[in-house]
Amino acid sequence: MADSKLKAAILIVSETASQDPSTDKCIPTLQQVFADLGNNQWEVAETEIIPDNILDIQKSIRTWADREEPINLIVTSGGTGFATKDVTPEAVTPLIDRHAPGLVHGMLASSLAVTPFALMARPVAGVRKQTLILTLPGSPKGAKENLEAVLKLLPHACVQAAGAASRPLHAGGVKKLEKDAGVSSGSAAGASGAASGHHHQHHRHGHGHGGHAAVQPHTKPEDRPQSNDPSAGPTRRYRSSPYPMLAVDEALKLIEEHTPPPVIERVPVDMSLGGAVLAEDVKATESVPAFRASIVDGYAIRIPSSGKFEKSVYPVALVSHAQAGDVPELKEGEIARITTGAPLPPGASAVVMVEDTVLASLTDDGKEEKEVEILTDEVKPGENVREVGSDVQAGDVIMTKGEGITVIGGEFGLLASIGTKEVAVYKRPVVGVLSTGDEIIPHERSGPLRQGEVRDTNRPTLLTAVRNQQFEAVDLGIVSDKPGALEESLRSALLHVDVLITTGGVSMGELDLLKPTLERSLGGTIHFGRVNMKPGKPTTFATVPTKHSSSSPAATRQSKTIFSLPGNPASAVVTFHLFVLPSLHKQAGIEPAGLPKVKVKLDQDVRMDKGRPEYHRAVVSVGRDGALVASSTGGQRSSRIGSFKGANALLCMPAGEGSVGKGETVEALLMGRVGVVGR
Repeated sequence: MADSKLKAAILIVSETASQDPSTDKCIPTLQQVFADLGNNQWEVAETEIIPDNILDIQKSIRTWADREEPINLIVTSGGTGFATKDVTPEAVTPLIDRHAPGLVHGMLASSLAVTPFALMARPVAGVRKQTLILTLPGSPKGAKENLEAVLKLLPHACVQAAGAASRPLHAGGVKKLEKDAGVSSGSAAGASGAASGHHHQHHRHGHGHGGHAAVQPHTKPEDRPQSNDPSAGPTRRYRSSPYPMLAVDEALKLIEEHTPPPVIERVPVDMSLGGAVLAEDVKATESVPAFRASIVDGYAIRIPSSGKFEKSVYPVALVSHAQAGDVPELKEGEIARITTGAPLPPGASAVVMVEDTVLASLTDDGKEEKEVEILTDEVKPGENVREVGSDVQAGDVIMTKGEGITVIGGEFGLLASIGTKEVAVYKRPVVGVLSTGDEIIPHERSGPLRQGEVRDTNRPTLLTAVRNQQFEAVDLGIVSDKPGALEESLRSALLHVDVLITTGGVSMGELDLLKPTLERSLGGTIHFGRVNMKPGKPTTFATVPTKHSSSSPAATRQSKTIFSLPGNPASAVVTFHLFVLPSLHKQAGIEPAGLPKVKVKLDQDVRMDKGRPEYHRAVVSVGRDGALVASSTGGQRSSRIGSFKGANALLCMPAGEGSVGKGETVEALLMGRVGVVGR
């Protein structure tokens, strides 16, 4: 380290400067500070200008601090004030392993000597791995003063952070350290007259931009305590959850409130439409049928201008089959053999059923009809004819916004019949499913389990549940409990899916890091972290701001939903149906959202839980009297996935003492088809 310069990076956080770098004045100002006061110890190796965005800030810092040869010092400028969109401290704080409050105090003290508004800044300082990070004000003058206040001390800090032994560095005591740094006791840390003039520390950034793209929290700080630091050891973890226990109805309201609205897309009319919901009315672009067609097998006739058709023997002048092709005009006194669905020849007035005719003569080769006798004279114009547009008229609304499209019903056939090429539907969200835990192994791995290993049943079960609901499911595998691996996997997953389902890691164990990773590392908002229910108490619902997966340069940032379900198998399945499914339905435009709720009669006593409402797995069927009857699947431990075998419903059991008796009625949520007792 002594033989080479320390490497510094300057990160400007500004919406305006990111769009027009020529407006930035901070980079040259700070470069000059390093040149003038750096004692030839610094090389400004990297500079970058980014918008006011938590994820962008964190990405730049990680890039510089986490690489094989990390930057020694990162200074940011901008976004440290109290404006709603000033988010630099929120972005930087979760990345810091060890905070440096002394440097913060020194920067504030230096600025306070200039203006009381210095106290309106929110600087952050600390070490990430081997890199020192400082956040400076957005104005060039404020940034200059803050950096000048501490710059002479930073080489010592950076050398230590890089791993140098402390004992040799401190040989000779404080006096030697002060001398080497060019500072003296009782002085500002080498500020060199920095405290002159005024600058405003409310910091809407010196680039004159009109606002920062911040992540807006949806709860008050006092109602939304932040979870543990993922990098903190077990001795510094919470001993009880900081999240309030919500009722199920309250949790469902939060899901409804924070689930993103449906996205509309135009898609081709093909078999993949099954399960989609229309986002706009569909109008017929052509009439059905598009030609006059016969509805029976028989003979097309032309009624004379006199209006009276006579019983007689008529020559068979032509044949019309139900296939494409031109049909010659039918002349008066002629008939045409015609099949069901075939177009009427031009000039034809009606169709006589084959049952009302007899063969009169054959052609010379004996293979075709030559003449046919018509046995009735009661045929009316238009008889046995399907007129143009009699099914659908061009311009008619054939399906309305909000209707679902099935492949077993007539909706797909109706769209296809009128030649609809594409329709606007609500995009069905893509759902990613991952399991967390170093103890989890793939369920299909052969051989006996080793001590502590658990086969992954949740992930394949949830993937199946998602696909059964006609949503695309992406298998994201098993992720380690280690904070870095978990964060990286979550961040990558959110670029490719709309909804993320995780299982495990949401309780209070030493390795349950999902909640703190969502909040502190991903900048997410946890809307609830505990629900008063059995099973599924630690269920967590969060939203995370994420860049749209589109490759377009105009790609926008959007909020994506994360459901962190308990690790116990039965809990995971119950909470999927209860909480995840309504969110998927809302994003897909499906109404009503969630499972249908019905009244059922118990065919046995069902015990209640004293403390929490329970969602009891059961089989619901139609009784002999037509009423719905429910039978428990047995033991309801949250780890007992066997309680779902054959289950098609969740009984909504209230909390209380004792049991709900046989023959009494309770509400149930239907998860599947209902059979009939005795079948």
